[in-house]
Amino acid sequence: MLRTIALGTSILVQGIYVRTLPDGRMTVRVDGSTYSGIPVSRTA
Repeated sequence: MLRTIALGTSILVQGIYVRTLPDGRMTVRVDGSTYSGIPVSRTA
């Protein structure tokens, strides 16, 4: 499942969901690299 996370105030990364960390951040995988950041809320 594709998910979007924010790495800073202006950097967003979209990738395959890996896991949610205990502090609320989410990890996604993009081309073999993993990134952790704050999940972006979904809209309808």
